[in-house]
Amino acid sequence: MKTVLRRAALFLVLVSPSAFSADSSTDSSTKVLAHSTTSWDGTPLKAVNLENPEVRVLRIGIAPHSRLPIHKHPVINAGYLIKGELTVVRLSDGKELELKAGDALVEMVDEWHYGINKSDEPAEIVVVYAGNEGQAITVLKEEQ
Repeated sequence: MKTVLRRAALFLVLVSPSAFSADSSTDSSTKVLAHSTTSWDGTPLKAVNLENPEVRVLRIGIAPHSRLPIHKHPVINAGYLIKGELTVVRLSDGKELELKAGDALVEMVDEWHYGINKSDEPAEIVVVYAGNEGQAITVLKEEQ
């Protein structure tokens, strides 16, 4: 875990705005898209013990007027909607989060939810998952 944290710290130093060249001809910049100790619904993130850390980055497409299956994530993850619109719905109480292209979210952990694209355009989201090697990142709820 310490090695992962050291690598993450080194990455942040390398991409920090002060690390970019002072040359005014460069258009390099850094913008924080999400930084939180809670998921989008306000639930504090759970402590994780990563003995064999594994990071996965997925680009997920959601067709117009379609709904993803009900699912939950046993690992911490965050996403960035690069195209379209997406609504995330928490199953327990129906609470919704509306996302538009350019929005980021820190996803819920171990909470049943689904995404729905209510628009006429496809949606695409890039999601980063951090868990243990081989650990499931998504668990589908059996329909009842």
